[in-house]
Amino acid sequence: MKRPVLHTIAVFIFLMLLLPFTSLARDIEPIVSTDWLQQHASDPKLVIVDIRKVEEFKTGHIPNAVNVVYGSFAIMKAGLRNEMPHADDLSDVLSSAGIGADSHVVVVGNADTVPNRTDISRVAITLRYAGVTNVAILDGGYGKWLAEKKPVATDIVKPKPVKHDIKANEAMFVKKDYVLGAIGKVTMIDTREPEFYEGKKKMDFVAKPGRIKGAVNLPPSQAYTKDGTFKTRAELAALVAKAAGSDPAKEIILYCDTGKVCSSWGYVMTELLGYKNVRIYDGSTEEWMKDPKAPAEP
Repeated sequence: MKRPVLHTIAVFIFLMLLLPFTSLARDIEPIVSTDWLQQHASDPKLVIVDIRKVEEFKTGHIPNAVNVVYGSFAIMKAGLRNEMPHADDLSDVLSSAGIGADSHVVVVGNADTVPNRTDISRVAITLRYAGVTNVAILDGGYGKWLAEKKPVATDIVKPKPVKHDIKANEAMFVKKDYVLGAIGKVTMIDTREPEFYEGKKKMDFVAKPGRIKGAVNLPPSQAYTKDGTFKTRAELAALVAKAAGSDPAKEIILYCDTGKVCSSWGYVMTELLGYKNVRIYDGSTEEWMKDPKAPAEP
């Protein structure tokens, strides 16, 4: 009688490993407030990662924060922007920042514009990809911290390096061939702003305007309030349900121009709303529109 039970457990574990964003037990919430961070800033497991430019960080930062600029987490690779660093390089970045697999990491950046907000979510996604379970985003970013007149430091923290061997969750991302085979079978979400989704505008580095055939639109600007904080969980859930439905097991592929902007909804959907089968097409339109055979519209 024991063998069928053990077999069932083994199959369950195997299937869970195939999911792109497996919901593991968290010790911190995926989005934390400035008050929460102030209360926990000295926790021994907590690493505050400030991704702003070095000169901004030196002017002032949250006490105990370490500076790891955005470009350390997203690189140019094979002619594509905002790609994942090689595993060894990413391991070095995390190790030198004092980030281990069991660390509690809060990502801090500027939240004054949508591109800056998506920088933060892209770094958070990268940390999840690297196997760090307890990752959080500071709601409202460094600007909200300053506006509330919370403590600011100028000293440079030198973290104690820790060993961090990357156990990359490759299932979080899909390649172009996978997307080609998924058209018409899964929900495809274009997270660019409407004028880009509708083909009225394009980025200079994208070969032609348009979208992947069959994609629906859900721009990241809809996820935030005017002050750069996230909307309520209920509001975010309603926006996602309108675009993708409310089935948490439904397969969804997100894309934008480079794989950065779509990380905002990727993070919200998986870490906050519990969607378990969300993947990011990292090449996005930068790669897709180079291929004349890749189905695009309008």
